[in-house]
Amino acid sequence: MQYHLAVDIGASSGRHILGHVEDGCIVLEEVYRFDNVQKTSGGHDCWDTQLLWTSILEGLRACKSAGKIPTTMGIDTWAVDFVLVDGAGAMIGDAVAYRDARTEGVRDALEANGTLSFADHYARAGIQYQPFNTAYQLAALKQEHPEQLEQAARMLMIPEYFHYLLTGNMVAEYTNATSTALVNAKAKTWDDELIAALGLPRRIFGELHMPGTSVGHFTPEIQAAVGFDCEVVLPATHDTASAFLAVPARDDSSVTLSSGTWSLLGVENPAPILTDESREANFTNEGGYEYRFRYLKNIMGLWMIQSVRRELNGVAYIAGKQQRTAAEKQWSYGELETEARKCEAFTGRVDANDPRFLAPESMIGEIEAACADSGSPVPETVGEVMACIYNSLAGCYAEAVAQLARITGRQFTAVCIVGGGSKDGYLNALTAKATGLPVSAGPTEGTALGNLIVQFIRAGEFDSLAAARAAIRKSFPIREFQPV
Repeated sequence: MQYHLAVDIGASSGRHILGHVEDGCIVLEEVYRFDNVQKTSGGHDCWDTQLLWTSILEGLRACKSAGKIPTTMGIDTWAVDFVLVDGAGAMIGDAVAYRDARTEGVRDALEANGTLSFADHYARAGIQYQPFNTAYQLAALKQEHPEQLEQAARMLMIPEYFHYLLTGNMVAEYTNATSTALVNAKAKTWDDELIAALGLPRRIFGELHMPGTSVGHFTPEIQAAVGFDCEVVLPATHDTASAFLAVPARDDSSVTLSSGTWSLLGVENPAPILTDESREANFTNEGGYEYRFRYLKNIMGLWMIQSVRRELNGVAYIAGKQQRTAAEKQWSYGELETEARKCEAFTGRVDANDPRFLAPESMIGEIEAACADSGSPVPETVGEVMACIYNSLAGCYAEAVAQLARITGRQFTAVCIVGGGSKDGYLNALTAKATGLPVSAGPTEGTALGNLIVQFIRAGEFDSLAAARAAIRKSFPIREFQPV
Protein backbone atom coordinates (compact mmCIF):
# COMPACT_ATOMS: atom_id res chain seq x y z
CA MET A 1 0.00 0.00 0.00
CA GLN A 2 1.35 3.41 -0.99
CA TYR A 3 0.90 6.21 1.55
CA HIS A 4 1.15 9.95 0.95
CA LEU A 5 1.31 12.64 3.61
CA ALA A 6 -0.28 16.08 3.81
CA VAL A 7 1.05 18.41 6.49
CA ASP A 8 -1.73 20.96 6.75
CA ILE A 9 -1.00 23.95 8.99
CA GLY A 10 -3.64 26.52 9.83
CA ALA A 11 -3.60 29.66 11.91
CA SER A 12 -4.24 27.82 15.19
CA SER A 13 -3.19 24.20 14.61
CA GLY A 14 -1.62 21.74 12.21
CA ARG A 15 -2.19 18.11 11.29
CA HIS A 16 -0.30 15.28 9.61
CA ILE A 17 -2.84 13.45 7.43
CA LEU A 18 -1.87 10.20 5.72
CA GLY A 19 -3.81 9.25 2.63
CA HIS A 20 -4.02 6.23 0.35
CA VAL A 21 -6.34 4.95 -2.35
CA GLU A 22 -8.18 1.68 -1.80
CA ASP A 23 -10.63 0.20 -4.35
CA GLY A 24 -10.93 3.58 -6.01
CA CYS A 25 -11.79 5.36 -2.75
CA ILE A 26 -9.65 7.79 -0.78
CA VAL A 27 -8.84 6.87 2.82
CA LEU A 28 -7.50 9.48 5.27
CA GLU A 29 -5.88 9.01 8.67
CA GLU A 30 -4.74 11.72 11.05
CA VAL A 31 -1.48 10.64 12.67
CA TYR A 32 -0.42 13.79 14.48
CA ARG A 33 -1.89 17.13 15.55
CA PHE A 34 -0.13 20.16 17.02
CA ASP A 35 -0.79 23.74 18.11
CA ASN A 36 0.29 26.82 16.21
CA VAL A 37 0.77 29.58 18.76
CA GLN A 38 2.04 33.05 17.90
CA LYS A 39 4.71 34.88 19.81
CA THR A 40 5.68 38.54 20.20
CA SER A 41 9.11 39.49 18.88
CA GLY A 42 10.51 42.91 18.06
CA GLY A 43 7.16 44.48 18.84
CA HIS A 44 5.32 42.34 16.29
CA ASP A 45 3.00 39.34 16.32
CA CYS A 46 5.03 36.52 14.77
CA TRP A 47 4.77 32.84 13.92
CA ASP A 48 6.90 30.55 16.07
CA THR A 49 8.69 28.87 13.17
CA GLN A 50 10.92 26.82 15.46
CA LEU A 51 7.90 25.36 17.26
CA LEU A 52 6.24 24.58 13.92
CA TRP A 53 9.41 22.93 12.62
CA THR A 54 9.72 20.77 15.74
CA SER A 55 6.08 19.73 15.32
CA ILE A 56 6.59 18.84 11.65
CA LEU A 57 9.44 16.51 12.62
CA GLU A 58 7.44 14.97 15.46
CA GLY A 59 4.61 14.21 13.05
CA LEU A 60 7.03 12.50 10.67
CA ARG A 61 8.29 10.37 13.57
CA ALA A 62 4.67 9.49 14.32
CA CYS A 63 4.34 8.09 10.79
CA LYS A 64 7.43 5.98 11.42
CA SER A 65 6.07 4.74 14.75
CA ALA A 66 2.79 3.78 13.09
CA GLY A 67 4.69 1.78 10.47
CA LYS A 68 3.14 3.85 7.67
CA ILE A 69 5.96 5.48 5.73
CA PRO A 70 4.78 7.99 3.12
CA THR A 71 6.23 7.80 -0.39
CA THR A 72 5.68 11.53 -0.88
CA MET A 73 4.68 14.45 1.32
CA GLY A 74 3.89 18.13 0.99
CA ILE A 75 3.12 21.06 3.27
CA ASP A 76 0.37 23.64 2.86
CA THR A 77 -0.34 26.67 5.07
CA TRP A 78 -2.18 29.97 4.99
CA ALA A 79 -0.99 32.45 2.37
CA VAL A 80 0.79 35.86 2.28
CA ASP A 81 3.31 35.29 5.10
CA PHE A 82 7.00 34.64 4.43
CA VAL A 83 10.53 34.47 5.77
CA LEU A 84 13.73 35.92 4.38
CA VAL A 85 16.89 33.82 4.27
CA ASP A 86 20.47 34.82 3.63
CA GLY A 87 23.00 33.26 1.27
CA ALA A 88 23.69 30.47 3.77
CA GLY A 89 19.99 29.68 4.12
CA ALA A 90 19.70 31.15 7.62
CA MET A 91 16.50 32.93 8.53
CA ILE A 92 16.70 36.73 8.75
CA GLY A 93 14.43 38.45 11.26
CA ASP A 94 11.03 37.04 12.16
CA ALA A 95 8.09 35.50 10.35
CA VAL A 96 5.66 38.32 11.11
CA ALA A 97 2.00 37.22 11.10
CA TYR A 98 -0.53 38.75 8.75
CA ARG A 99 -2.76 40.02 11.58
CA ASP A 100 0.08 42.21 12.84
CA ALA A 101 -0.57 45.95 12.59
CA ARG A 102 2.59 46.85 10.64
CA THR A 103 0.74 47.18 7.33
CA GLU A 104 -1.80 49.72 8.56
CA GLY A 105 -1.80 52.71 6.21
CA VAL A 106 0.71 51.21 3.76
CA ARG A 107 -1.65 51.30 0.77
CA ASP A 108 -2.60 54.90 1.49
CA ALA A 109 1.05 55.89 1.79
CA LEU A 110 1.98 54.20 -1.50
CA GLU A 111 -0.85 55.97 -3.28
CA ALA A 112 -0.18 59.34 -1.63
CA ASN A 113 3.48 59.42 -2.66
CA GLY A 114 2.73 58.21 -6.18
CA THR A 115 4.56 54.90 -5.76
CA LEU A 116 1.69 52.58 -6.67
CA SER A 117 -2.05 53.10 -7.03
CA PHE A 118 -4.29 50.19 -6.18
CA ALA A 119 -6.01 50.52 -9.57
CA ASP A 120 -2.67 49.94 -11.34
CA HIS A 121 -1.73 47.21 -8.88
CA TYR A 122 -4.99 45.31 -9.43
CA ALA A 123 -4.78 45.67 -13.21
CA ARG A 124 -1.46 43.80 -13.13
CA ALA A 125 -1.78 41.31 -10.25
CA GLY A 126 -5.56 40.94 -9.97
CA ILE A 127 -5.37 40.40 -6.20
CA GLN A 128 -8.01 41.92 -3.94
CA TYR A 129 -7.10 44.54 -1.40
CA GLN A 130 -6.24 43.16 1.99
CA PRO A 131 -4.12 45.28 4.33
CA PHE A 132 -1.86 42.27 4.93
CA ASN A 133 -1.05 41.43 1.30
CA THR A 134 2.60 40.37 1.03
CA ALA A 135 3.38 43.37 -1.17
CA TYR A 136 2.34 45.66 1.69
CA GLN A 137 4.19 43.55 4.24
CA LEU A 138 7.38 43.88 2.21
CA ALA A 139 6.84 47.63 1.85
CA ALA A 140 6.42 47.89 5.63
CA LEU A 141 9.54 45.78 6.18
CA LYS A 142 11.53 47.99 3.80
CA GLN A 143 10.51 51.00 5.85
CA GLU A 144 11.29 49.44 9.25
CA HIS A 145 14.19 47.09 8.52
CA PRO A 146 15.75 47.86 5.12
CA GLU A 147 18.88 46.00 6.23
CA GLN A 148 16.94 42.71 6.24
CA LEU A 149 16.08 43.07 2.56
CA GLU A 150 19.68 44.02 1.83
CA GLN A 151 20.92 40.83 3.51
CA ALA A 152 18.29 38.58 1.94
CA ALA A 153 19.10 36.07 -0.79
CA ARG A 154 15.58 34.65 -1.05
CA MET A 155 12.04 35.20 0.13
CA LEU A 156 10.31 31.93 0.96
CA MET A 157 6.63 31.59 1.71
CA ILE A 158 6.04 29.69 4.98
CA PRO A 159 5.55 26.19 3.45
CA GLU A 160 8.48 26.75 1.06
CA TYR A 161 10.70 27.48 4.04
CA PHE A 162 9.81 24.18 5.70
CA HIS A 163 10.25 22.31 2.40
CA TYR A 164 13.73 23.87 2.27
CA LEU A 165 14.54 22.68 5.79
CA LEU A 166 13.49 19.15 4.80
CA THR A 167 15.36 18.95 1.49
CA GLY A 168 17.92 21.72 1.30
CA ASN A 169 16.20 23.01 -1.86
CA MET A 170 14.43 26.36 -2.26
CA VAL A 171 11.52 25.89 -4.65
CA ALA A 172 8.88 28.61 -5.08
CA GLU A 173 5.29 27.48 -5.71
CA TYR A 174 2.91 29.32 -8.05
CA THR A 175 -0.42 29.31 -6.18
CA ASN A 176 1.02 30.80 -3.00
CA ALA A 177 3.16 33.26 -4.94
CA THR A 178 0.03 34.79 -6.46
CA SER A 179 -1.20 35.70 -2.98
CA THR A 180 1.73 38.10 -2.66
CA ALA A 181 0.11 40.47 -5.20
CA LEU A 182 3.48 40.52 -6.98
CA VAL A 183 2.72 37.97 -9.73
CA ASN A 184 1.40 39.24 -13.06
CA ALA A 185 -2.00 37.58 -13.51
CA LYS A 186 -1.71 37.36 -17.30
CA ALA A 187 1.97 36.38 -17.54
CA LYS A 188 1.70 34.02 -14.53
CA THR A 189 5.14 34.95 -13.26
CA TRP A 190 6.72 37.61 -11.04
CA ASP A 191 5.86 41.13 -12.19
CA ASP A 192 9.19 42.93 -12.44
CA GLU A 193 7.52 46.34 -12.78
CA LEU A 194 5.57 45.91 -9.53
CA ILE A 195 8.67 44.66 -7.74
CA ALA A 196 10.69 47.62 -9.02
CA ALA A 197 7.96 50.13 -8.15
CA LEU A 198 8.08 48.96 -4.53
CA GLY A 199 11.88 49.11 -4.48
CA LEU A 200 12.27 45.43 -3.68
CA PRO A 201 15.33 43.36 -4.68
CA ARG A 202 14.41 41.15 -7.64
CA ARG A 203 16.94 38.48 -6.58
CA ILE A 204 14.80 37.31 -3.65
CA PHE A 205 11.99 36.02 -5.88
CA GLY A 206 12.74 32.52 -7.15
CA GLU A 207 11.46 30.83 -10.31
CA LEU A 208 7.86 29.66 -9.91
CA HIS A 209 6.84 26.00 -10.12
CA MET A 210 3.46 24.31 -10.38
CA PRO A 211 1.93 21.91 -7.84
CA GLY A 212 3.17 18.40 -8.58
CA THR A 213 6.81 19.48 -8.92
CA SER A 214 9.37 17.49 -6.93
CA VAL A 215 11.26 19.56 -4.36
CA GLY A 216 13.65 16.71 -3.57
CA HIS A 217 14.24 14.02 -0.96
CA PHE A 218 14.95 14.44 2.73
CA THR A 219 18.50 15.46 3.53
CA PRO A 220 20.64 12.84 5.30
CA GLU A 221 20.21 14.81 8.53
CA ILE A 222 16.42 14.70 8.29
CA GLN A 223 16.47 11.02 7.39
CA ALA A 224 18.47 10.34 10.54
CA ALA A 225 16.14 12.51 12.63
CA VAL A 226 12.85 10.89 11.53
CA GLY A 227 13.99 7.39 10.57
CA PHE A 228 13.10 7.27 6.86
CA ASP A 229 13.47 8.99 3.50
CA CYS A 230 10.64 10.61 1.56
CA GLU A 231 10.21 12.70 -1.56
CA VAL A 232 8.80 16.18 -0.99
CA VAL A 233 6.33 17.21 -3.69
CA LEU A 234 4.80 20.65 -4.07
CA PRO A 235 1.09 20.58 -3.32
CA ALA A 236 -0.89 23.75 -3.89
CA THR A 237 0.92 25.24 -0.88
CA HIS A 238 -1.70 27.95 -0.40
CA ASP A 239 -4.32 26.16 1.65
CA THR A 240 -7.25 27.68 -0.23
CA ALA A 241 -5.82 26.44 -3.53
CA SER A 242 -5.66 22.97 -2.00
CA ALA A 243 -9.20 23.26 -0.62
CA PHE A 244 -10.59 24.13 -4.05
CA LEU A 245 -9.08 20.93 -5.44
CA ALA A 246 -11.17 18.92 -2.99
CA VAL A 247 -14.52 20.30 -4.13
CA PRO A 248 -16.66 17.44 -5.48
CA ALA A 249 -18.70 19.70 -7.79
CA ARG A 250 -20.10 17.92 -10.84
CA ASP A 251 -20.13 20.95 -13.16
CA ASP A 252 -19.17 24.62 -13.47
CA SER A 253 -22.49 25.99 -12.23
CA SER A 254 -21.61 25.60 -8.53
CA VAL A 255 -20.07 28.20 -6.25
CA THR A 256 -17.34 26.93 -3.94
CA LEU A 257 -17.13 28.04 -0.32
CA SER A 258 -13.99 26.99 1.53
CA SER A 259 -15.14 27.46 5.10
CA GLY A 260 -12.65 27.74 7.94
CA THR A 261 -11.05 30.56 9.89
CA TRP A 262 -11.53 32.46 6.65
CA SER A 263 -14.44 31.94 4.28
CA LEU A 264 -13.30 31.95 0.64
CA LEU A 265 -16.21 32.05 -1.79
CA GLY A 266 -15.83 31.86 -5.55
CA VAL A 267 -15.39 29.84 -8.73
CA GLU A 268 -12.63 28.60 -10.99
CA ASN A 269 -12.01 30.59 -14.17
CA PRO A 270 -9.71 29.91 -17.14
CA ALA A 271 -8.52 33.55 -17.17
CA PRO A 272 -8.32 36.44 -14.68
CA ILE A 273 -11.01 39.13 -14.49
CA LEU A 274 -9.23 42.47 -14.10
CA THR A 275 -12.06 44.93 -14.69
CA ASP A 276 -12.85 48.03 -12.65
CA GLU A 277 -16.08 46.36 -11.50
CA SER A 278 -14.14 43.37 -10.24
CA ARG A 279 -11.65 45.59 -8.42
CA GLU A 280 -14.39 47.70 -6.82
CA ALA A 281 -16.17 44.53 -5.64
CA ASN A 282 -12.81 43.41 -4.19
CA PHE A 283 -12.75 40.00 -5.85
CA THR A 284 -9.39 38.31 -6.23
CA ASN A 285 -7.79 36.22 -8.98
CA GLU A 286 -5.59 33.74 -7.13
CA GLY A 287 -3.56 31.23 -9.07
CA GLY A 288 -4.69 27.63 -8.91
CA TYR A 289 -3.76 24.13 -10.01
CA GLU A 290 -3.04 23.78 -13.75
CA TYR A 291 -3.16 27.59 -14.02
CA ARG A 292 -6.85 27.81 -13.17
CA PHE A 293 -7.79 31.08 -11.50
CA ARG A 294 -9.67 30.99 -8.22
CA TYR A 295 -11.93 33.99 -8.58
CA LEU A 296 -13.19 34.62 -5.09
CA LYS A 297 -13.83 36.91 -2.19
CA ASN A 298 -12.32 36.63 1.29
CA ILE A 299 -14.92 36.83 4.05
CA MET A 300 -13.99 36.96 7.73
CA GLY A 301 -15.41 33.48 8.32
CA LEU A 302 -15.36 31.32 11.42
CA TRP A 303 -12.68 33.57 12.92
CA MET A 304 -15.51 35.60 14.47
CA ILE A 305 -17.05 32.52 16.10
CA GLN A 306 -13.64 31.20 17.20
CA SER A 307 -12.76 34.55 18.75
CA VAL A 308 -16.03 34.80 20.68
CA ARG A 309 -15.58 31.29 22.04
CA ARG A 310 -12.03 32.04 23.21
CA GLU A 311 -13.21 35.25 24.83
CA LEU A 312 -16.11 33.58 26.64
CA ASN A 313 -13.79 30.82 27.82
CA GLY A 314 -11.39 33.35 29.29
CA VAL A 315 -8.62 32.84 26.75
CA ALA A 316 -6.50 35.78 25.66
CA TYR A 317 -3.23 36.18 23.79
CA ILE A 318 -0.93 38.37 25.82
CA ALA A 319 2.73 38.96 24.95
CA GLY A 320 2.50 36.21 22.37
CA LYS A 321 1.34 33.59 24.85
CA GLN A 322 -2.06 32.06 25.41
CA GLN A 323 -3.35 32.94 28.86
CA ARG A 324 -6.56 31.89 30.57
CA THR A 325 -8.54 33.97 33.02
CA ALA A 326 -11.52 33.01 35.14
CA ALA A 327 -14.65 32.15 33.15
CA GLU A 328 -18.05 31.15 34.45
CA LYS A 329 -18.17 28.16 32.12
CA GLN A 330 -16.42 26.65 29.12
CA TRP A 331 -18.44 26.95 25.94
CA SER A 332 -18.36 24.39 23.15
CA TYR A 333 -19.09 25.30 19.55
CA GLY A 334 -22.23 23.18 19.73
CA GLU A 335 -23.50 25.15 22.72
CA LEU A 336 -22.86 28.45 20.95
CA GLU A 337 -24.79 27.20 17.92
CA THR A 338 -27.69 26.19 20.19
CA GLU A 339 -27.78 29.67 21.72
CA ALA A 340 -27.81 31.21 18.24
CA ARG A 341 -30.77 29.06 17.22
CA LYS A 342 -32.69 30.20 20.33
CA CYS A 343 -32.24 33.82 19.19
CA GLU A 344 -33.10 33.23 15.55
CA ALA A 345 -35.46 36.24 15.56
CA PHE A 346 -32.70 38.69 16.57
CA THR A 347 -32.20 41.16 13.70
CA GLY A 348 -28.85 42.74 14.57
CA ARG A 349 -26.33 42.48 11.70
CA VAL A 350 -22.76 43.56 10.96
CA ASP A 351 -20.60 43.62 7.84
CA ALA A 352 -18.48 40.51 8.40
CA ASN A 353 -15.94 41.88 5.92
CA ASP A 354 -15.23 45.00 7.96
CA PRO A 355 -11.50 45.18 8.85
CA ARG A 356 -12.50 46.09 12.41
CA PHE A 357 -13.06 42.36 12.98
CA LEU A 358 -9.58 41.34 11.80
CA ALA A 359 -7.88 41.43 15.23
CA PRO A 360 -9.97 43.28 17.84
CA GLU A 361 -9.09 43.12 21.52
CA SER A 362 -12.66 41.97 22.16
CA MET A 363 -14.68 40.41 19.33
CA ILE A 364 -17.87 40.66 21.40
CA GLY A 365 -17.21 44.33 22.13
CA GLU A 366 -16.44 45.04 18.49
CA ILE A 367 -19.68 43.39 17.34
CA GLU A 368 -21.65 45.42 19.86
CA ALA A 369 -19.93 48.63 18.74
CA ALA A 370 -20.44 47.86 15.05
CA CYS A 371 -24.16 47.29 15.60
CA ALA A 372 -24.42 50.54 17.55
CA ASP A 373 -22.49 52.47 14.89
CA SER A 374 -24.82 51.27 12.12
CA GLY A 375 -28.05 51.70 14.08
CA SER A 376 -28.64 47.94 14.13
CA PRO A 377 -30.03 46.27 17.27
CA VAL A 378 -27.17 45.67 19.72
CA PRO A 379 -26.85 42.10 21.05
CA GLU A 380 -27.19 41.75 24.81
CA THR A 381 -26.80 37.99 25.31
CA VAL A 382 -24.45 35.26 24.10
CA GLY A 383 -27.24 33.92 21.91
CA GLU A 384 -27.83 37.31 20.30
CA VAL A 385 -24.10 37.77 19.65
CA MET A 386 -23.96 34.38 17.97
CA ALA A 387 -27.17 34.96 15.99
CA CYS A 388 -25.69 38.23 14.76
CA ILE A 389 -22.53 36.46 13.58
CA TYR A 390 -24.31 33.53 11.94
CA ASN A 391 -26.79 35.68 10.05
CA SER A 392 -24.17 38.26 9.11
CA LEU A 393 -21.94 35.57 7.62
CA ALA A 394 -24.82 34.04 5.66
CA GLY A 395 -25.77 37.50 4.41
CA CYS A 396 -22.20 38.16 3.27
CA TYR A 397 -22.17 34.84 1.43
CA ALA A 398 -25.42 35.73 -0.35
CA GLU A 399 -24.12 39.16 -1.33
CA ALA A 400 -20.89 37.65 -2.67
CA VAL A 401 -22.82 35.06 -4.74
CA ALA A 402 -24.93 37.84 -6.25
CA GLN A 403 -21.85 39.91 -7.07
CA LEU A 404 -20.17 36.85 -8.54
CA ALA A 405 -23.13 36.17 -10.83
CA ARG A 406 -23.26 39.79 -11.97
CA ILE A 407 -19.55 40.12 -12.72
CA THR A 408 -19.09 36.75 -14.42
CA GLY A 409 -22.45 36.70 -16.18
CA ARG A 410 -23.00 33.14 -14.98
CA GLN A 411 -26.01 31.56 -13.35
CA PHE A 412 -25.27 29.41 -10.32
CA THR A 413 -27.33 26.45 -9.20
CA ALA A 414 -25.65 25.34 -5.97
CA VAL A 415 -23.11 26.17 -3.26
CA CYS A 416 -20.48 23.53 -2.39
CA ILE A 417 -18.97 23.98 1.08
CA VAL A 418 -15.72 22.24 2.02
CA GLY A 419 -13.49 22.47 5.08
CA GLY A 420 -14.16 22.51 8.79
CA GLY A 421 -17.10 24.88 8.44
CA SER A 422 -18.98 22.28 6.41
CA LYS A 423 -19.76 20.58 9.75
CA ASP A 424 -21.74 23.60 10.96
CA GLY A 425 -25.25 22.54 10.00
CA TYR A 426 -26.88 25.75 11.22
CA LEU A 427 -24.60 28.00 9.14
CA ASN A 428 -25.08 25.73 6.13
CA ALA A 429 -28.87 25.97 6.47
CA LEU A 430 -28.73 29.75 6.83
CA THR A 431 -26.49 29.93 3.77
CA ALA A 432 -28.99 27.96 1.70
CA LYS A 433 -31.78 30.25 2.89
CA ALA A 434 -29.84 33.48 2.28
CA THR A 435 -28.54 32.53 -1.18
CA GLY A 436 -31.70 30.75 -2.33
CA LEU A 437 -29.49 27.90 -3.55
CA PRO A 438 -29.13 24.29 -2.43
CA VAL A 439 -26.00 23.69 -0.38
CA SER A 440 -23.85 20.56 -0.34
CA ALA A 441 -21.49 20.32 2.63
CA GLY A 442 -18.38 18.18 2.71
CA PRO A 443 -15.79 16.85 2.80
CA THR A 444 -14.55 18.46 6.01
CA GLU A 445 -10.87 17.75 5.34
CA GLY A 446 -10.82 19.95 2.27
CA THR A 447 -7.34 21.43 2.55
CA ALA A 448 -5.43 18.27 3.48
CA LEU A 449 -7.41 16.32 0.91
CA GLY A 450 -6.56 18.80 -1.84
CA ASN A 451 -2.90 18.59 -0.82
CA LEU A 452 -3.07 14.81 -1.23
CA ILE A 453 -4.95 15.00 -4.55
CA VAL A 454 -1.88 16.56 -6.18
CA GLN A 455 0.31 13.78 -4.80
CA PHE A 456 -2.19 11.09 -5.89
CA ILE A 457 -2.27 12.43 -9.46
CA ARG A 458 1.50 12.64 -9.62
CA ALA A 459 1.77 9.06 -8.36
CA GLY A 460 -0.68 7.83 -11.01
CA GLU A 461 -3.45 6.94 -8.54
CA PHE A 462 -5.79 9.13 -10.63
CA ASP A 463 -5.27 10.24 -14.21
CA SER A 464 -6.91 13.64 -13.85
CA LEU A 465 -8.42 16.12 -11.42
CA ALA A 466 -11.89 15.14 -12.67
CA ALA A 467 -11.22 11.51 -11.76
CA ALA A 468 -9.95 12.52 -8.33
CA ARG A 469 -13.03 14.64 -7.68
CA ALA A 470 -15.26 11.73 -8.71
CA ALA A 471 -13.44 9.59 -6.14
CA ILE A 472 -14.06 12.24 -3.49
CA ARG A 473 -17.81 11.99 -4.11
CA LYS A 474 -17.58 8.23 -3.52
CA SER A 475 -15.31 8.44 -0.51
CA PHE A 476 -16.84 11.02 1.84
CA PRO A 477 -20.32 11.84 3.15
CA ILE A 478 -21.89 14.95 1.63
CA ARG A 479 -24.84 16.61 3.42
CA GLU A 480 -27.49 18.51 1.50
CA PHE A 481 -29.36 21.64 2.64
CA GLN A 482 -32.27 23.08 0.70
CA PRO A 483 -33.31 26.75 0.68
CA VAL A 484 -36.54 27.40 2.58
